[in-house]
Amino acid sequence: MSLPITDFDERYRAISARDTRFDGQFVTAVRSTGIYCRPSCPARTPMQRNVTFYPTSAAAHEAGYRACKRCLPEAAPGSPAWNLRGDTAARAMRLIASGVVEREGVTGLAARLGYSSRHLTRLLSTELGAGPLALARAHRAHTARMLLVGTDMPISAVAFSAGFASIRQCNDTIREVFGLTPGELRARRRPTPGSRAGGEGTDAPGAIDLVLPHRGPLDADGVFAWMAARALPGVEDTTATSFSRHLRMAGGPAWFEVRQEGDGRLHLRARVTELGDLAPLVGTVRRLFDLDADPLAVDDALAAHPELAPLVARIPGIRVPGSADPHEMLIRAMVGQQITVAAARTALTALANALGERMADGGLLFPTMEVIAERGAEVLRGPAARIRAITGAAAALADGSLTLTVGDDGAEQRRALLAMPGIGPWTADYVRMRVLGDPDVFLPGDVAVRAGAAASGLSAEPVPLTTWAERTAPWRSYLTAHLWRAAPVRTASARRTITMTTTSKEQS
Repeated sequence: MSLPITDFDERYRAISARDTRFDGQFVTAVRSTGIYCRPSCPARTPMQRNVTFYPTSAAAHEAGYRACKRCLPEAAPGSPAWNLRGDTAARAMRLIASGVVEREGVTGLAARLGYSSRHLTRLLSTELGAGPLALARAHRAHTARMLLVGTDMPISAVAFSAGFASIRQCNDTIREVFGLTPGELRARRRPTPGSRAGGEGTDAPGAIDLVLPHRGPLDADGVFAWMAARALPGVEDTTATSFSRHLRMAGGPAWFEVRQEGDGRLHLRARVTELGDLAPLVGTVRRLFDLDADPLAVDDALAAHPELAPLVARIPGIRVPGSADPHEMLIRAMVGQQITVAAARTALTALANALGERMADGGLLFPTMEVIAERGAEVLRGPAARIRAITGAAAALADGSLTLTVGDDGAEQRRALLAMPGIGPWTADYVRMRVLGDPDVFLPGDVAVRAGAAASGLSAEPVPLTTWAERTAPWRSYLTAHLWRAAPVRTASARRTITMTTTSKEQS
């Protein structure tokens, strides 16, 4: 099944089969019990006449239902629909997950989306069954549950980390949503082998250690290898099974580490300056590792093409890494234009060492856009026009004349980037893939994509390759990832030849 299901009968068949693939994609509300469940809930399948399906838990809350204590639907991975869809509702969900409502209110969320607060509330209520306040409240409840069962943080710290304005508001919401007090919800957690809840660092304010739910299969080796090839010493640190980095959040500097344990689960450890940054940080990490993807849907769709079936069989559950910071992602993409990954890493390392902020633990924060705009030309090497383009983009991001967020409209973001000097289609599309998590971006001019296509029996020429790739929509980003992985290792001389050819074509 290559697209989220929307038909009642299809959804009912999914809950009858207790199919875990659809956990997080919708919830099942049962009128006879007054509760809502995830699709894989082990309870007896309710009768069709008693069932109502909702796209979000917030809609079920608004309709008067509470979460099932048996299957805990709030613990399901996030819906892949918010990346697959590019409409206002999907953009709003991405921004809500990043903490915009807590920081800027509904007015700020509406302004980012280009609507009045009243119109946005009406639009989301019609589309998702709940307005922005209810959606943000449901997200806070989900975060609070995650912290209550995944850490030993004091309940007061959980309340503020989840974005609640007071402990009482947190207690009331948890009781209303789950039918339990926060203490009772924490007491119901089930310790599992290898769990590190309450382990090293979780006693410190602003620190967490929890498991990241996701749909399998997961090509974790590929994601960690991708990170390792691009890691900037000091800013990021990688091993074959872990990735950590320092980054700026709204409340100040933060640090996180994602590590794969022997049982295949992903553990997140993190420290933040302000407790309110914990929930947005978890959302950032989920986007970075593409943990809300539906890998079975992607694999089934791509494997249906004979040319791609061997690639999918070799790497099931491939992911398209996101970005830790949209502004940083644009600078990294622009520095990496027309040069190898290794050369880009060298240039970016020099930039971070010269202009980044050193932390007390020895780590390094990537330079701010203001600093790159002012002093980037002192550090960056290469053609003067490219340096001007990079510092100009940083200046535009710094003064707000260019915006780049996870909630952007994809087409508008692309147009805005292409209007900037020195940014071509490859960079604009690559940023859209990494920042928005758009699953349907293809990069036919990318050297590695063309090499991977040739190795897979496809045309390496951009025009016929683009035409062929259309049949894999809406999963062309994952096609791109497979072709990257299929590209043979090139010799230095071959790499120079291909790079020179690509450069001349892009400049023309």
